Amino acid sequence: SPYNWNQVCNGGLGLGALAVFEACPELAAQVLQGAVRSLPQALDKFAPDGGSYEGPLYWGYATFYHTLFLAGLETALGRGFGLAETPGYEATGYFPLYVTGPRDRTFNYADADDLIYWTTQMFWLARRFQQPVFAWYARRITKVHPLDLLWFETRTLSPRQAGLPLDRYFRGIEVATFRSSWDDPQAIFVGFKAGDNRAGHSHLDLGSFVLEAQGVRWALDLGGDDYNLPGYFDRNRWDYYRLRAEGHNTLVLNPGSGPDQDPEASAAIFRFSSGPHLSLAIADLTPAYARQAQRVWRGLSLVNRRQVLVQDEIQAEKPVEVLWAFHTAAEVRLGPDKRTAYLSLEGARLAARILAPPEAVFKLLPARPGPLSPHPMGQGENRGVSKLAIRVE
Repeated sequence: SPYNWNQVCNGGLGLGALAVFEACPELAAQVLQGAVRSLPQALDKFAPDGGSYEGPLYWGYATFYHTLFLAGLETALGRGFGLAETPGYEATGYFPLYVTGPRDRTFNYADADDLIYWTTQMFWLARRFQQPVFAWYARRITKVHPLDLLWFETRTLSPRQAGLPLDRYFRGIEVATFRSSWDDPQAIFVGFKAGDNRAGHSHLDLGSFVLEAQGVRWALDLGGDDYNLPGYFDRNRWDYYRLRAEGHNTLVLNPGSGPDQDPEASAAIFRFSSGPHLSLAIADLTPAYARQAQRVWRGLSLVNRRQVLVQDEIQAEKPVEVLWAFHTAAEVRLGPDKRTAYLSLEGARLAARILAPPEAVFKLLPARPGPLSPHPMGQGENRGVSKLAIRVE
């Protein structure tokens, strides 16, 4: 497997082999050789920038076990067999740092909630790669862990002190994040993704985004559903609302009963720029909607570090119905012309405005499947969440 299960299984088996090496040297050597041969298949997925196709939760799960194994190899055998030098792994500590917002909630794409549970390995990564900013993240996020006794790193630098840019694009996984400040808990934070619908734990979420500002998550990702639902990882996966495009903050073209993005599609961010007055990423989502349209582009920009603009350009040979939406836990009030929506949550306020096309208006929809979509029993009810939507042809 090229995904987290490779690192979790090989990491656990490798540690077990090291533990019994003196008693069972031949068997232990066989297991260790297998792990060292297999792990690069998963590590290749971190190239070139250290990001994770499977999102921050499974990034933590995979790198925790991988780091345990690496540390065991280096302390028991005196060498790591090149498993730390794989392209992208040296930079992987930047991934959780950039996909975590100012209130420590992550851009939780794939099967994940917005917390990150495995982070003590950031201390080891900080030491191994001489990156005190990784230790800063670990000290901020990590609850006390027994491995801190071995890996704790006292040298820290905040991202601002380390001179890190406010925005970053992770190539390969095709994820970009933007923020207005590293230090302000009220800062704007935006996560935006293209990527690969075939990746482990992926959803049909190409083009999705989250938005945080004033300490509030305005546009949220519902995360995964119950893994025990029938066919969740098999034939019924694209029947569940939280895994479909309609359950994400992206586009649905001609809403209907089939998969609402191509499950085999991958999409790239083909333009990214970061500057004090304008930062942006543009993704070519055409492969996800090739049955309905000739071209689908989505751009997201942070303007003057104060406003967020989402712009979609769609070209089609035949008329196509477009559903644009984002999910929110905020109370929503529509203005008289329904082209402005006023959101309020936890004492904070945000205004969303439609700039174009002129006939478009906002609607407030429930966060559940549309009338032509599958309605399997047992899936999450998404209580307290609504969907700010636009329908146009």
